[in-house]
Amino acid sequence: MKAVGFYQSLPITDEKSLQDVEVDEPKAAGKDLLVRVKAISVNPVDTKIRQGGNKDESTPKIIGWDVAGVVEEVGSDVERFEVGDEVYYAGSVIRSGGNSEKHLVDERIVGKKPETLDFAEAAALPLTTITAWEALFERMRLSTDAADNKDKSILIIGAAGGVGSIATQLAKWAGLYVIGTASRKESEDWVKDHGADATINHHDDFMAQLDANVDYIFCINQTDQHWENMGNVIAPQGHIVSIESAEQKDLNVLKNKSVTFSYEFMFTRAMYETEDMIEQHRLLNEVRKLVDEGKIRTTLTDRSEPINAKNLRQAHEKIESGKTIGKIVVENFR
Repeated sequence: MKAVGFYQSLPITDEKSLQDVEVDEPKAAGKDLLVRVKAISVNPVDTKIRQGGNKDESTPKIIGWDVAGVVEEVGSDVERFEVGDEVYYAGSVIRSGGNSEKHLVDERIVGKKPETLDFAEAAALPLTTITAWEALFERMRLSTDAADNKDKSILIIGAAGGVGSIATQLAKWAGLYVIGTASRKESEDWVKDHGADATINHHDDFMAQLDANVDYIFCINQTDQHWENMGNVIAPQGHIVSIESAEQKDLNVLKNKSVTFSYEFMFTRAMYETEDMIEQHRLLNEVRKLVDEGKIRTTLTDRSEPINAKNLRQAHEKIESGKTIGKIVVENFR
């Protein structure tokens, strides 16, 4: 079957950095679904893993962790899906990725595709949705009942990107006062259009731009760069969640305020097959309802076809520029 992979880490401008390859078609067993891939979205994790190399350079490494497609085969232990179901999911970073015509994925981390979205629109959602949902409602332990979050505020750093775009919508749906960071007019407009009540520039001092401390902070990029700013504006007994590593930062910045700091890594459940792995299936289905009810919308901004090495190299190059707004999707093998 067709796939796009790489043999070694190369600059994305090199034609060999991602290549069109042929690989064996997998078979579904156990809890796995075999999905015919209709669309895939590109995320920063794709570029980071590509840059991290391939341990076996004789075999192409297949990446890609945002998929929408159709179930073609189910394993013997599958309970929640059947052949023909339209699905969306992010998959597992320790397994082969979705940049292939057919893809194996554990049913416990798969959701039914929103009916009101096409495959490309749906593929823009899974990884960022899982990340945002877990950060807000599991790490921060926010309620999904808007009445419980009255008068609470959240600062989302990197609000115009893929995760930020869905986190802004979810936080607003949950009743919080949402402040998003944006440094360009187009990104500021995007953030406000997706529900932010206000914006600040993440290149400038946070304290000077805010009227009051914030109860929660979701840092989606450059934890190190924003560390002191976050410590300054977080409210006493507040909670900060980050998805990027903080290199040897002084936790005493948070001590006097009794601030909680947590990491969010949406692949944790799949990597370790935790007992609550099924929660990703449940949250994707919950967001499916929100989408179909018109409460949450896709964050797709850039779509192209077909799925091939050339188009995926272009997508990776855009991601590496650090200036993307929303999500990039490539659809349809030919």
